[in-house]
Amino acid sequence: MRKVREQPRTTWLELVDDLKAAWTTVTKMTIGNTLRRNGLKSCSARKVPLLKKAHVQARLKFANEHLDDSEEAWQKVLWSDETKIKLFGINSTRRVWRKKKAALDPKNTIPTVKHGGGNIMLWGCFSAKGTG
Repeated sequence: MRKVREQPRTTWLELVDDLKAAWTTVTKMTIGNTLRRNGLKSCSARKVPLLKKAHVQARLKFANEHLDDSEEAWQKVLWSDETKIKLFGINSTRRVWRKKKAALDPKNTIPTVKHGGGNIMLWGCFSAKGTG
């Protein structure tokens, strides 16, 4: 439990290997049951922007500089962003809980197409006057 709390990305296999090194044999199932019993569950890690210290400082500096800007000043600001969306498939990782022999069972698979199936780029904006 201590290792998983310190390093949440630790895999069951790593935990099994660590215990083997300590001359203790424990199955992945026992480890999984123990983690769940202590309130932990296996999930996909959330994706967050990769920000360096300089990025964080620049954002904080911007926020502090514009903290007291008037409403008229914000009327002139246009916020925009863009994103890429896959046309086929999923945009995130998926995991399934299955038995080893059921790897190719259709309910345990995710269909794919060669070369990704294509994607589109979307751009949007908003301001004090509305969206664009």
